[in-house]
Amino acid sequence: MNIPFLDKWRRRHTATDRAQGLAAVFEEDPDGVAALLSECELLRSQASAAGLELDDSPASLAALDQLLPRWRDDPELLPWLGNDAGLYLGTVVVRTVPGATWHVWPGGSPVVRLKTGRDIQVVEAGLDWAVHGAPELSQVYGEASET
Repeated sequence: MNIPFLDKWRRRHTATDRAQGLAAVFEEDPDGVAALLSECELLRSQASAAGLELDDSPASLAALDQLLPRWRDDPELLPWLGNDAGLYLGTVVVRTVPGATWHVWPGGSPVVRLKTGRDIQVVEAGLDWAVHGAPELSQVYGEASET
């Protein structure tokens, strides 16, 4: 996959530059960053192995909530899957909730900004879901779509 902004981001030399780099790159190419955030390859492969096709719909979030959490047995997999779950949640919100957009905080954290101005920390929600099963991804989506 050719992602032109990624080369600029990789050239950063300090950790601070890297954290601020994603925010700067997002300002330059928000569509490219959104495409990168929506990949969620680990989550998509885990869901596919369980017979679930993720189609970026709210119904797919409810289906994810119903999966047996076999990933909790693998402490190395857990944070990566939680991160992907949060990014997938954000992707569904951005694609289906009018006015919702990706936003990157100066420290590099991607969030979803609703048209009301409220930011949803989707990665944090995904990690909570992966580790504890709550809040459910469909619940977070429901709250975002009500505003």
